[in-house]
Amino acid sequence: MFCYQCEQTAKGEGCTKAGVCGKQPDVASLQDLLVHVLAELSFYAVEGRKVGVINHEINVFTVEALFSTLTNVDFDANRFVELVQRSAKLRDVLKEEIKAAGGKTDLPAGYRAFKPETTLEGLVKQGEGVGLTSDPNINPDIRSLQHTLLFGIKGVAAYAYHAQILGQEDDAVYAYIHKAMAEILKNTLLLNDWLSLVLECGAANLRTMELLDGANTGTYGHPVPTKVPLGVKKGKAILVSGHDLKDLEELLKQTEGKGIYVYTHGEMLPSHGYPGLKKYSHFYGHYGTAWQNQQKEFAQFPGAILMTTNCIQKPQASYSDNIFTCGTVGWPGVPHIPDNNFAPVIEKALSLPGFLEDRDGKSVMVGFARNTVLGVADKVIEAVKNKNIRHFFLVAGCDGAKPGRNYYTEFVEKVPEDCVVLTLACGKFRFFDKEFGDIGGIPRLLDVGQCNDAYSAIQIAVALAKAFHVSVNELPLSLVLSWYEQKAVAILLTLLHLGIKNIRLGPTLPAFITPNILDVLVKTFDIKPITTPEEDLKAILG
Repeated sequence: MFCYQCEQTAKGEGCTKAGVCGKQPDVASLQDLLVHVLAELSFYAVEGRKVGVINHEINVFTVEALFSTLTNVDFDANRFVELVQRSAKLRDVLKEEIKAAGGKTDLPAGYRAFKPETTLEGLVKQGEGVGLTSDPNINPDIRSLQHTLLFGIKGVAAYAYHAQILGQEDDAVYAYIHKAMAEILKNTLLLNDWLSLVLECGAANLRTMELLDGANTGTYGHPVPTKVPLGVKKGKAILVSGHDLKDLEELLKQTEGKGIYVYTHGEMLPSHGYPGLKKYSHFYGHYGTAWQNQQKEFAQFPGAILMTTNCIQKPQASYSDNIFTCGTVGWPGVPHIPDNNFAPVIEKALSLPGFLEDRDGKSVMVGFARNTVLGVADKVIEAVKNKNIRHFFLVAGCDGAKPGRNYYTEFVEKVPEDCVVLTLACGKFRFFDKEFGDIGGIPRLLDVGQCNDAYSAIQIAVALAKAFHVSVNELPLSLVLSWYEQKAVAILLTLLHLGIKNIRLGPTLPAFITPNILDVLVKTFDIKPITTPEEDLKAILG
């Protein structure tokens, strides 16, 4: 196997024996094979659009299948067998539809349509021949851009999946994903063409995040400032981790009146700010962080645990009997809920002791998405003009368990008291429960939401830039980002598409970026690796 799509990859180079995330070689091979067959399917989807053949089932399947290959989403080999076989079947169905419409059905020169083996072992062997490094003749810089594109597309697919299940879609997003995947299959573009396609991925992701923002706020209302307790209530308990608000809503509906308190974990924390979710009286508080102590937190939780999407680690056997997955998530031996019927989760929660007594704890504030922040934009603008607020920092991104990520904690702690920190995604769990006070009633730490809510942060920046009659790059705003997996890649590409410069990125730079491609990004966008909090703050603030 070879995998380097996440920041935790072995030695900062690539996982070759087993994934640091726990992914085994057979699953890695099946994921590579699925990506290859999806590229063939995408080729036909592109040709189909030329003759008016657009298959909605294939559009939805493409994003769901790509989502399953993200870091820490699905380690179930048998599920990938099903996805590979279905992908090949849909490809063949689409091919016949195109042929009937008079379209082109020949794959690029030198390619013969993939025919899946009938056994798991056979499919794994096929996957070994189409992995990330299977073609040694590709120019390293072109390969770097291809892989940047592929990982960015995976991030776009994840956001498109979240939006689609809440009824928000745009065929232009599906069309871009298919176009880009088809180009990876054909491998005929020149270096500058690949760079353009990578930046176009950022544009597609911006549109996708706009769809997701509309899906979430249209369904559950715009987030409002909300105090979330970090303590617990006496009673039965279910813990929900991940991103998917629809799964959370369905669970809240099904647990009403059953004497079960529902807690959030990780990226679910911001869901407490949505009016459509906070209305449930048994939706109580937040338990634990995102990555740092996750295994310990899960092992100590006395109720059932539901994992809805990634940003979660493979559960240990000692407590995996209490864990369930749904949506795209899957692990061998862990029960999967395929249809949002959470009766097994509820039964498990009722059979477990739950919390034996109330336990008070700190509280944190959420709900500072774009509507909230822009609703007090006049106060923010006045505070900047009066020099009460000197600078804004967006300290955001996704987190991991590897040591060295304390940079972000130290950075926020060292930010001067006349500066405001906006944060989003699970990286905030390095500092989310610390006290930072306020500036004239404006909290110095503003939780914008999940990584899915990067659109909100962008809209805040754009609105402030208009108010000050400057570009975003001229605002007293600095972006200090952490990356872990493919959704972070998609968000970074969106920022580059928007022309945003001077981004500080860490804790390490992606292994799939070659020195030459990094040089292009530095010269074009002035991307910088993080150094130390003291040095970076001095460079930013002078």
